[in-house]
Amino acid sequence: QVQLVESGGGLVQPGGSLRLSCAASGSIASIAGMGWYRQAPGKQRELVAAITSGGSTNYPDSVKGRFTISRDNAKNTVYLQLNGLKPEDTAVYYCYAQSLSRGYWGQGTQVTVSS
Repeated sequence: QVQLVESGGGLVQPGGSLRLSCAASGSIASIAGMGWYRQAPGKQRELVAAITSGGSTNYPDSVKGRFTISRDNAKNTVYLQLNGLKPEDTAVYYCYAQSLSRGYWGQGTQVTVSS
């Protein structure tokens, strides 16, 4: 079992920045890759960033150049730096971890971009 706890969401003005954190605990050694997804009201959950155990990253075009995913293996924590935020980035952001047998989700953290 893997437990994921997100933090760092909040209200920010357009153009602002936030850093989300995802602390993992439990069967850490089983995690092959991690990522961040988001879900806006009335929309499907979508991937916004992913990072492999080797450190390779992947982003959709909608956030490329604005969002950065990183990981601190010593702290079992994955971060998502959000820069240049836009109102359309407003959503609940979820941390995801993929083990060899299944995936795990965090509880989500709300990001609201509004003036």
